Amino acid sequence: MAKVTWKPGTFIYPLPAVMVSCGTMEKSNIITVAWTGILNTDPATVYISVRPSRYSYQLIKEQKEFVINLTTKSLARATDWCGVKTGAKVDKFREMRLHKEKAKFVKCPMIKESPVSIECKVKEIKELGSHHMFMAEVLAINAEQAYINEKGAFDISKCDLITYANGHYYTLGKKIGKFGFSVQKKKKR
Repeated sequence: MAKVTWKPGTFIYPLPAVMVSCGTMEKSNIITVAWTGILNTDPATVYISVRPSRYSYQLIKEQKEFVINLTTKSLARATDWCGVKTGAKVDKFREMRLHKEKAKFVKCPMIKESPVSIECKVKEIKELGSHHMFMAEVLAINAEQAYINEKGAFDISKCDLITYANGHYYTLGKKIGKFGFSVQKKKKR
């Protein structure tokens, strides 16, 4: 099978489709982001990349904190809507009937309907071109109790998380293995 070569672009898919809440409990906004991920384990460091023209950009830059809220199939419409509407003109929490939840370490609200809300403190802003990357330390992870399994681990299969790929949203498929399964020794009977 032959590969076709395209011009350089963004084609590392799928990506998490997340709603990033920012601002304060009184003056807040939600921005949908797919340019997000993990940068480091210790200290736990993540990033989001945002265009400077976006309303949330200035809120995050001034306050130097945000919350990454993972999204689910039931939040797909709100996720998309919050990505195409501007918080400069609408209250996204009110319009999408989402509820603010007080975070423990940042002033930004968490989204109550999200199964996981990650509180982040900006450590550095890197201007990359069309987007600026907010590199942030993870201060806390708030996971909905209903998605914690009997071993105390987050069970991703219970919450229907969604991803973004090439202009579309997808739900995650079924588990096909676990980390290290390819080299795991077989149990003796």
